[in-house]
Amino acid sequence: MNILGIVVEYNPFHYGHFHHLKASQKKTDADITVAVMSGSLLQRGEPALIDKWKRTKMALTSGVDLVIELPYIYSTQKAEIFSDGAVSLLNTLEVNHLCFGSESGDITSFVNTVNAIEVREGELDTLLKENMKAGYSYPKAFSVAFRTLFQGEEILDLTKPNNILGYHYVKAIKKLSSSMQAHTILREKAGYHQKELTNQIASATAIRNEIIQKGKPLDQIDHFLPETTLHELQTHMEEIGSFAHWELYFPFLQYRILTEPTESLGKIYECEEGLEYRLKKHINQCSSFQEFMESVKTKRYTWTRLQRLFVHILMNTPKSFMEEHCHPLSPPYIRVLGMSSEGRNYLSSVKNSLPIPLITRAGESNHPVLAKDTLASHIHSLPLVKKDSLLKEYKAIPIQLEKNKLADRK
Repeated sequence: MNILGIVVEYNPFHYGHFHHLKASQKKTDADITVAVMSGSLLQRGEPALIDKWKRTKMALTSGVDLVIELPYIYSTQKAEIFSDGAVSLLNTLEVNHLCFGSESGDITSFVNTVNAIEVREGELDTLLKENMKAGYSYPKAFSVAFRTLFQGEEILDLTKPNNILGYHYVKAIKKLSSSMQAHTILREKAGYHQKELTNQIASATAIRNEIIQKGKPLDQIDHFLPETTLHELQTHMEEIGSFAHWELYFPFLQYRILTEPTESLGKIYECEEGLEYRLKKHINQCSSFQEFMESVKTKRYTWTRLQRLFVHILMNTPKSFMEEHCHPLSPPYIRVLGMSSEGRNYLSSVKNSLPIPLITRAGESNHPVLAKDTLASHIHSLPLVKKDSLLKEYKAIPIQLEKNKLADRK
């Protein structure tokens, strides 16, 4: 069987995702498609617009067969840890094809780049450390070091966000000595960070910008959204009345920074080089998340890096917890969020050979990493008031949907 794996956030699912999903299934002649999806908190240090259960429905009604959760300890990390965790989970489920979108569209360039960097890894690390000492953020330091080391050579452009993730997916496969075959699909139309809606295939960033920053109602952007996405977003608004975004969580962040002793704040994961003092200095002077970010951001501390830190502050995750539990090449369990009938049959065929537990309910395990995932869902729901919202994570069971005609529509 051809088992396709994809790594997704679907925040929200849009036509670009639909194109990637269908093109990936065609390219690999997939019998089953498994998506490993970030839960409540995402890779750029942001809360997901809506909860993971509605995003799971988007995936299933669009043609995915099995959705599993990428735990918080991997989903809110830099590209390498994020990718290692996702690929490890797919590998554990015996996925034999991985397909990702990229600005390159050429899988050979990814393989060649992984091999080239492996040969010159020591030199790259030296240049990287020098650039970090010069005050660059990690992404910028890596980009500069990479361009310096491979100047003039035909090699992958690692300044592009999807190329960076793809590079780490391919590298993870090699780290695992997996037989999984990597493929890539050229990213269509909108760029990853594009903020304006210019064509039907718009980026998730542009869609969120219209909804959150510009406050547009869904019926004004419905032509940029597949039917299943529009339905789930509308249902969420009817139930909750607001989408999740950082401004809603700013009072909680303020409380944590104001009440946490400086010494304890410095022990939070990603809080380095005395950053806790900078946070303490500015938190009293700002009345919004945007203002706070603009006050503490520097060349060294990027917007994304700070958002991830703020997520870990909300989650009260110390460095010691990550040191003990964040081993992305050895995930502790597989959490199932949803499945089609085909996905259910596939899961039944492999579950007895899985080397780690298969979890379908939050209460099935007291593993500390699962407890963090549950906490992430609770924190995500705090400003989105709904009766029994804090109990939803304990009660929830995997969504089961039959494949329907929406999978064949744009």
